[in-house]
Amino acid sequence: MGLSGKRQGIFLIGAGRSSQYLIHYLIKHAQEGNWRLKIADLQFSADFKSRMEAEEHVELLLLDIKDSAARQAAIQSADLVISMLPAHMHLEVAKDCIAFKKHMVTASYISSEMKALEKEAKEAGVCMINEIGVDPGIDHCSAMEEIDAIRDEGGKLLDFETFTGGLVAPDSDTNPWNYKFSWNPRNVVIAGQGGAVKFIQEGTYKYIPYHKLFRRTELIQIKGHGRFEGYANRDSLKYRQVYGLEDIRTMFRGTLRKPGFCRAWDAFIQLGATDDSYVIENSAELSFRDFINLFLPYNPHDSVELKLRHYLNLAHDEMELFDKLAWLDIFEEIPVALERATPAQILQKILERKWKLEAGDHDMIVMWHKFVYEIEGREKEKHSSMVLLGDDQFTAMSKSVGLPVALAARLILKGSIQESGIHVPIKKAMYQPILQALEEEGIVFKKELVRP
Repeated sequence: MGLSGKRQGIFLIGAGRSSQYLIHYLIKHAQEGNWRLKIADLQFSADFKSRMEAEEHVELLLLDIKDSAARQAAIQSADLVISMLPAHMHLEVAKDCIAFKKHMVTASYISSEMKALEKEAKEAGVCMINEIGVDPGIDHCSAMEEIDAIRDEGGKLLDFETFTGGLVAPDSDTNPWNYKFSWNPRNVVIAGQGGAVKFIQEGTYKYIPYHKLFRRTELIQIKGHGRFEGYANRDSLKYRQVYGLEDIRTMFRGTLRKPGFCRAWDAFIQLGATDDSYVIENSAELSFRDFINLFLPYNPHDSVELKLRHYLNLAHDEMELFDKLAWLDIFEEIPVALERATPAQILQKILERKWKLEAGDHDMIVMWHKFVYEIEGREKEKHSSMVLLGDDQFTAMSKSVGLPVALAARLILKGSIQESGIHVPIKKAMYQPILQALEEEGIVFKKELVRP
């Protein structure tokens, strides 16, 4: 499957915020890799175009991904396709890659529709690596390294918990939520709405419905970085089979925030402000204050503030949560100015005003794994953590998403990965070189044996 010996074409679809470090890496290594890079998007900023004009290995393409003829022509001319599109848009790209026998890399979760292409991908001889961003991605690689090490030692894994969070760095943490957007704000607003969250804990199956998700959190202490709170993420159960841990006692995947965030975010869920299933007919005429009032009982005498307190059962002196909400200007007469918007879209606009990473701000990626395992009748416990800070040039989110994608693409183009089909990075041939390259780029895991 190696493609060496000729100039190799990489077709990158999507040049958004999460793609910036990926683009930087591919350009940096284009000459030694003998790559030509074609970058496609609906539009490019003037600054991005001017920067790319100076790069001899780069070509820009204005592309509507729904234009099948243009999309297929670009895919056909490449050796490997990197899709940084929203997850629901990968499928048509994947089908084209199979039709034209082109390899593909994406950071997104494998959907059931994508998994159904396994047989066709194998028959076409193409390698399609998914879930190779930060979470999912780096979490798979770092977890499997430890799981394989425990197995090689003769151990049996009993409990596995893993948490990742995209947060604001301590030097830029300037708001009461201890949070700023470092990735797609829409995904933050609708997080957890894809059905009941599932996991197994101490041998018992657990299910958390969306309206309870942000109430069921656990505190995690990470040495040198303080306390975090974690809430359950998606379907942890399916990773038992992926990791080869079908009989594991605990399998839990979660998301990290700073303490206090989840309780305050739950207020929006209880209101109904995160709902994306219907439009508000007169949304353009509303203020932020009107928007909040939509969800509260009618009372001609009580203020919106007082009604919200009653609705959330907040005591008169319970100010921390209320102050978080008020800080977002939800009680102000600021125009929504969005036509036929869903509640989630209006909430996103409210949040973007205050949670935006400003010039000079830095973000932070935090990842933490807990392994409880048995060797010769004794239970042991190991923790593994990684903290990555963004810098003035790239966010930690962009680096931790884009770098593993680039490394996977590089391994395929070099012929180091020769297995066709639909993959996640859980095999040694994939995760070992990726983890080694991540270390060289400053993404390093600290490991601690808690119970020897």
